[in-house]
Amino acid sequence: MEYALGTDPMVLLTLEAAETEGQRVLTHTLEVEDATVHRIGAECGVGQRVWASVTVPTMRLRYRAQVNVSRTALPLESLPPTPLHALPSEAVTHLRPSRYCQSDMFLSFVESRFGEFPGGAKVAAIRDWVAEEMRYVPASSNAATTVLDTFATREGVCRDFVHMVCALCRAAGIPARYASVYGAAVEPPDFHAVAEVWLDGAWRIVDATGMCSADAAVVVAVGRDACDVAFMETETPAYLVAQSVLVTEHGVTGAAAGET
Repeated sequence: MEYALGTDPMVLLTLEAAETEGQRVLTHTLEVEDATVHRIGAECGVGQRVWASVTVPTMRLRYRAQVNVSRTALPLESLPPTPLHALPSEAVTHLRPSRYCQSDMFLSFVESRFGEFPGGAKVAAIRDWVAEEMRYVPASSNAATTVLDTFATREGVCRDFVHMVCALCRAAGIPARYASVYGAAVEPPDFHAVAEVWLDGAWRIVDATGMCSADAAVVVAVGRDACDVAFMETETPAYLVAQSVLVTEHGVTGAAAGET
């Protein structure tokens, strides 16, 4: 990754694979040229953020990791919901509207369209509806695009698919959060995003783009929506010089490697 920085040399990065349930980081290195770095915790206690103080006008970094993924891809339809009164605090937070996911605007739509389905079957129906109704169109959205815009245009990139799934699930009373991930099948190769929904006592990965399954996703960070998990944040504008993301899956069952 190479970016020309503005006048502020501080960069906040969220791009390292998380040590979290369902995956274990075997090896990892982060090299940021001409910079000092320190780590802080990320949202919801999943993963870490890295503050990089860069001493030159251009930030150049390389991240490499090997991650063993042990989670399995369970059929959503088989998973029961958790009663609201039994939800843990970490899940309750993700029932509420957020900056990009105005879930309170979809209550009537969700009830009329998905009200007949219980628990995981409802999530599967929402995922399938988003997959059928939306078109994946690169550069069709920007940092100001909310789920209301996406619902109107029915197009977007992975962030928009996730916002749509999260908004509809929250409107249905099912906790849903945004997760940034690495996935071997993402095309074109890039940072990717999926939804995580709380079903049967755990977070379950849901990807309406169809590019990333739960057993082949490496989670980086999670949050309410895209604003919580940006891979890079700066106070002044930063300009892309070069960036490439490569994720390869090893031949060992349950193992995936992410390289950037």
